Amino acid sequence: AENDIELHSVAQAHGLSMSGVTVHEVIPEESILDPDEQYTVLHPSEVELNETNSRILEVIERLNPRRVVLDSLSELQLLSGSSLRYRRHVLALKQYFAKRSCTAMLLDDKTAIGGDQQVRSIAHGVISLHQHKSDYGADRRMVRILKYRGVAFRRGPHDYSIVTGGLIVYPRLVAAESRALVKRMQLSSGLPAFDMLLGGGIEEGSSTLISGPPGTGKSSLAIQFVQAALARGSRAALFLFEESFNSLLNRSEGIGMDLHSPYNAGQLLVHQIDPAELSPGEFTHAVCSAADAGAKIIVIDSLNGYMNAMPGAEFLNTHLHEVLTYLEQRGVATFVIGVHAGMVGNMTTGADVSYLADNVLILRYFEARGAVEKAISVFKKRGSAHETTLRRFRITSAGLEVGAVLKDFQGVLTGVPTLVDVNGRDDGEHPIR
Repeated sequence: AENDIELHSVAQAHGLSMSGVTVHEVIPEESILDPDEQYTVLHPSEVELNETNSRILEVIERLNPRRVVLDSLSELQLLSGSSLRYRRHVLALKQYFAKRSCTAMLLDDKTAIGGDQQVRSIAHGVISLHQHKSDYGADRRMVRILKYRGVAFRRGPHDYSIVTGGLIVYPRLVAAESRALVKRMQLSSGLPAFDMLLGGGIEEGSSTLISGPPGTGKSSLAIQFVQAALARGSRAALFLFEESFNSLLNRSEGIGMDLHSPYNAGQLLVHQIDPAELSPGEFTHAVCSAADAGAKIIVIDSLNGYMNAMPGAEFLNTHLHEVLTYLEQRGVATFVIGVHAGMVGNMTTGADVSYLADNVLILRYFEARGAVEKAISVFKKRGSAHETTLRRFRITSAGLEVGAVLKDFQGVLTGVPTLVDVNGRDDGEHPIR
């Protein structure tokens, strides 16, 4: 289908050398357009198939190549005329290449009628490439290995990208392949009151969901752990879906957290994610690569942006489980931000992944004495015992503050608390406003 000039142009665009590669065009000559050259008695397949086959074998005999690419099989299938003749022809080519210890790559653009089932049963390996159409954003390119004789391979779809220089394939993550039993230490948040609430800190290799409505300080709380890790000399990585890194830098600086210096020094890795352009496989590869590069704290901000990058909501939990398990095996403490819809009362994130996370931190607004306050609590922690109390939470120009226990209030999580008397009874007639 492609000629010599087109192939060299593609190779040049990708920066690839065609040295040592011979391109032989097995295409009809211009004389075929002459009416006097049209076949009248014989069917074209009876003449052109033999001529095409002779030209291919002549080149192979002359060059004795180690690899041969036939592009494409659709032409041979159309010239063969019948399924039986096509199958026998491909089988004969297979035996011919095998005797010459020549690896053959047979391309099939699937434009001919009948599909590629004939070749699948003959070939040693079958690789299928296809595009998954997207309602918005870039289409996803996916690869499947349908068959590979004598070799164990990873089944299922894998995302891939075409970049300058070739292809990048992002194999589907199977975290079970790297499971190990390792003792984990606790990581301090850098805030003594918060560490007390957590029962000492967050365990290495654990995953933490920070949940709450917008503006409660979820990202800032995750950055607090990043700041503490950077101070210990560890590396960290941020994956931002909504907020720009420039905005996060300026906002963090406003509450006493310096991210500029570690970022410029390469200690902090930052990835600005565009969910409309990034495939799930590519995102997973980027997160795992950050862990392999030595990051001990990874923040995914936010779960809502992660959902938008998924091909379907039904795959979210499976993808996230594999990523979190992979990071756990490498001792990475992962923080996932979950944004709630609404400000007070019953709130949801659109996806319940709290059961996947080892730890769940809840941030809430509540109204008290004419002011809007914030509260923080640990709802779940697998690594150690923790406080079950609710504490005040404040964001100041000097940093984050985890304050006293809200023991005089009841109903903080609903957003409309009431005072309780010294005996713990609810004074329902005097709600706090």
